[in-house]
Amino acid sequence: MAWTAHDEAAMRQALELARRGEGFVEPNPMVGAVIVADGVTIGSGWHERFGGPHAEAAALAAAGERARGATLFVTLEPCCHHGKTPPCTDAIIAAGIARVVVAVGDPFPEVAGRGLDALRSAGIAVETGLCREQASRLVAPFGKLVATGSPWVIAKWAMSLDGHVTPPAGSDRWISSEPSRALVHDLRGRCDAILVGIGTALADDPLLTVRPPGPRVPLRIVLDGTARLSVDSRLVRSAREAPLLVAVGPHAPAERIARLQKAGCEAWRSESSDRDVRLAALLAELGRRRLTNLLVEGGPEVLGSFASLGAIDEVWAFVAPRLLGGETPSAVTGHGRAAAELARSIDIEHVSNPGGDILIRGLVRRA
Repeated sequence: MAWTAHDEAAMRQALELARRGEGFVEPNPMVGAVIVADGVTIGSGWHERFGGPHAEAAALAAAGERARGATLFVTLEPCCHHGKTPPCTDAIIAAGIARVVVAVGDPFPEVAGRGLDALRSAGIAVETGLCREQASRLVAPFGKLVATGSPWVIAKWAMSLDGHVTPPAGSDRWISSEPSRALVHDLRGRCDAILVGIGTALADDPLLTVRPPGPRVPLRIVLDGTARLSVDSRLVRSAREAPLLVAVGPHAPAERIARLQKAGCEAWRSESSDRDVRLAALLAELGRRRLTNLLVEGGPEVLGSFASLGAIDEVWAFVAPRLLGGETPSAVTGHGRAAAELARSIDIEHVSNPGGDILIRGLVRRA
């Protein structure tokens, strides 16, 4: 398909609009739409919040009667089923849109090509694939949740130039810069859950909250096989303000679990003693809860377990211009070929220098 420069500009505008919904629309996908007539944008919109109007409906409302005979550019195939809102295909047909350009198909089984078929059956010219790669990236977390029943997993860590993630005793507890930490808080505020292991929880006594608050209040998760988390920890003491789930194993003492529950925590128990099985079961549970984006902040053993399981989708690595030396652990440890496999399969999407650090963001390449 040969698209014009005007077509590409309109779809890029729709993609930018779609990104405004990040953190507000999940578990729905981010979607943007632009309506063009005679080379002029006459209406635009995006899916602004879960349960609210879809991008197409917002753009059609903005365009009004001018939409008749116009072209609709939309980043995701319009829906054709009744969910929280009526089918977008019905609204598009009723508005008299003559041409629809779609970046990528909807992976949701109730749509998955049916939306395009409905538009074509109504005599609308339908074209697909414009800016497909960028649109596919936008809907990747939604697509994974639909396809696998598990959330999109973002692995984040901060390390020194020599690969260490734990500062020496008596030194500044932070490896990364303040601007880097601000980026992490922004990321937290767009995720559904944040996960650490019990080692990190005991050593750092973190809050794992979002400061300042973002569009989401993430569920905080601690992997704690034997329920060692203290009721005096900052995590537990804040459990009534920000939700906290403690994922325990089959041998966690009942009295410890009861203390955590009494303090306002949720305890989720796996019946398996195998940590990979427990982790896979937890991911399935988060998927059942329709959590779309999970941020894993460590420590090294936890990151290694996720890597060994093949569960990491995206990486945020902050590298500070410091040398720590010593015998502290590297960012990703654990059993199996976790670190080596992860290192060979990351496609870098972004590199920047917040506060003098190097931030490397990338996607884990799938076979």
